[in-house]
Amino acid sequence: MKPAAPGTRRDRRRWLFTASIDSFCWLFALCTAVILRYDQDLLQPNWASIAILASVAMLLQVGVGHFGGLYAGRHRYGTFHEVRPLTASVLAVTILLSTFVVFFGPAVEIPRSTVFIAFPLVLVVALGVRYIIRLLIEHARRPAQSSPPALIVGAGDMGDALLRMVLTNPVAPFSPIGIIDDDLQKQNLRLRGVPVLGTSADIAEIAARTGAKILVIAVNAADSRLMRKFYDAAEGAGLTVAVLPTPTQVITGEATAGDIRKVSIEDLIGRNPVDTNVELIAGYVTGRRVLVTGAGGSIGSELCRQLSKYGPSELTILDRDETGLQTTQLSVSGHGLLDTNDIVLADIRGAENLRELFIQRKPEVVFHAAALKHLPMLEQYPDEAWETNVLGTLNVLNAARAAGVDTFVNISTDKAANPTSVLGHSKRVAEKLTGWAAGETGMRYLSVRFGNVIGSRGSMLPTFQSLIESGGPITVTHPDVTRYFMTIPEACQLVIQAGAIGRAGEVLILDMGEPVSILDVAKRMITMSGKPIEIVFTGLRPGEKIHEELVGQRENLERPYHPKISHTLVDILSPDKLEKAGWEARMFAIPRDNDTTEIQRMPSRIGSTNE
Repeated sequence: MKPAAPGTRRDRRRWLFTASIDSFCWLFALCTAVILRYDQDLLQPNWASIAILASVAMLLQVGVGHFGGLYAGRHRYGTFHEVRPLTASVLAVTILLSTFVVFFGPAVEIPRSTVFIAFPLVLVVALGVRYIIRLLIEHARRPAQSSPPALIVGAGDMGDALLRMVLTNPVAPFSPIGIIDDDLQKQNLRLRGVPVLGTSADIAEIAARTGAKILVIAVNAADSRLMRKFYDAAEGAGLTVAVLPTPTQVITGEATAGDIRKVSIEDLIGRNPVDTNVELIAGYVTGRRVLVTGAGGSIGSELCRQLSKYGPSELTILDRDETGLQTTQLSVSGHGLLDTNDIVLADIRGAENLRELFIQRKPEVVFHAAALKHLPMLEQYPDEAWETNVLGTLNVLNAARAAGVDTFVNISTDKAANPTSVLGHSKRVAEKLTGWAAGETGMRYLSVRFGNVIGSRGSMLPTFQSLIESGGPITVTHPDVTRYFMTIPEACQLVIQAGAIGRAGEVLILDMGEPVSILDVAKRMITMSGKPIEIVFTGLRPGEKIHEELVGQRENLERPYHPKISHTLVDILSPDKLEKAGWEARMFAIPRDNDTTEIQRMPSRIGSTNE
């Protein structure tokens, strides 16, 4: 193998510096070995022969180290990764020198044991010098004394990586002074010189004792419950809370390892990324023609971004919102020209146009995300829910059947479980129609059901944020109302996974974790804003539930493939039995909450929102 030659002037300086250190280590080690061999009698050795042997050793070390890549800058200076090549080069030189000394030692008056005594000395000195230099470099790069002191939560790999990054950055935004970890076996641990000071129960006491100003959460796969635990403890201790990106976010390019940011409300109510079986996904997406309806919306656009990573042969982006299509095209293709075949401006209400489009494009996999989703709006305009969520879905199903689509994923909602609203009833019928199409085709036509999506257009968090920015008040329907939440990337990740494992006619229900109190979310957002915002209780709107459900009363669940995806069968509904008057009769026959009590104000300095 050709040795790597030093390139820049800096590389040459490092090459010369490191090779010189190792060479002089041989000189020191051989001289020390001779002195030890002769019991500190400096007159007895033949120093001329020793000098020649040392010169040869120094040249051999430079040559062997160079050709072995030791000085090619392949390893960070003074790390464990450098131990192996250093040991190999020193051992090679030892073997060459000892071979010469064993055969010719007596003739040149060099004791045969000299090289063997020198071998461990060379290693110890070379490694020791490297370690000292590394300590000096790291000390020079430590954060400035003016950086605010910080406590790090987590003495695992993420915490160690954070410390390495921060402790070698003179302009780091904080200076680590201690570690928090609930593992009692780590209470005496020190990571890169930073000690573990206690557990999460001790945060307030440790902050008061050390003067810490920041709490940085560096825990891999920390769920929202754990995040809330740390956040509440830090808030009580007067600490600012920051968080590291997850390894998944770094790998997917959503963030870099150094993106330390303040904790957000999404961190406190969101959930962990889900382990995805990429091989299964690649099996039904890679190299195939994929079409996404509603691609200009929050879920549809993220679906397109994630699907594009799996290499479909063609990804068709369909929506009636031209602005939404342009935004999605920008994020998927890197341009928003709107003049390519992958962009389709169409309305799923147009049955004939949709059928012709599907027959022309011949998609093999369809994700149906187009829908009207705002519950109170559809309560006022139920005809729109019927036209889009019911008949529009039927149009997409019929077009898919005509085109021979073999995998069809209908995106549903938790409001379809025991529905009490126009939205819930319309999406429930869409699930039943999808089940009917599965029976007609024998193909994998299925639905995926999940709850509220954090950050989607018109959803709770952006609405709350807008109300806070405008000075409030935040409006909450009921003090006891709870909802399930999921981030957009996680929801889409699970939707794509569901398409790989779902069976014909099934409804797949995504594990949403624990329901979250809307009032608690409002209070946290107001606290994080630092503004004196009121919370106003407006009463439940028609069709709303205090607590959402994910599973219908007659639905039996099983989890045959994925720990976070449940499977159930849905009743089928044939289109020839689809009747608007009957749908309305069944929908409005069910008792529906309609709390029209007088608006109540919560005169606190925390806040409220529309959920």
